[in-house]
Amino acid sequence: MRLKNRRIAVLCAEGVEDLEFFVPFMRLQEEGAEVIAAGLTSAPVRGKGGLEIKPDAAIADLDQRKLSGLVIPGGWAPDKLRRYEEVTGLVGALHRDGKVIGIICHGGLVAISAGIVRGRRATGSLGIKDDLVNAGATWVDAPALRDGNLVWGRVVADIPVFCRELVAALVAASDGNV
Repeated sequence: MRLKNRRIAVLCAEGVEDLEFFVPFMRLQEEGAEVIAAGLTSAPVRGKGGLEIKPDAAIADLDQRKLSGLVIPGGWAPDKLRRYEEVTGLVGALHRDGKVIGIICHGGLVAISAGIVRGRRATGSLGIKDDLVNAGATWVDAPALRDGNLVWGRVVADIPVFCRELVAALVAASDGNV
């Protein structure tokens, strides 16, 4: 229960990669965190694999001061989410506060639009490698990595390594070591 009393939001929208949403969500719960599914509205969404997700909160209603961290799963959802100021604004605010942001696969599209990748090491799906590089990130082909408060994961197959790095970063943040 290393993340007891920590509140972490996991973003979701139509087409989110089901495993990249549910596995980190459950892994963080397993560590004792209060985990919130956050969508554009409270209406249920379907992941790429057809699983339904019922958001606990609208992203616009989240208070970044009450969050310990955020996870941005991949799939098709990031291309939709990046278009909303409430999403990029939340990501930018959490980044400015130094809070842990987990980004996996195509989730980097949201980080790009939030303006938080320049000068940082990053990974993700090869499909967004050029986008990350063009936004000023240094591409690293690794299953997962941490650069300060940002935790990156490459693809679905790398979820276990991503989750280990994400939990370690959140534990370090709660100890004041990010």
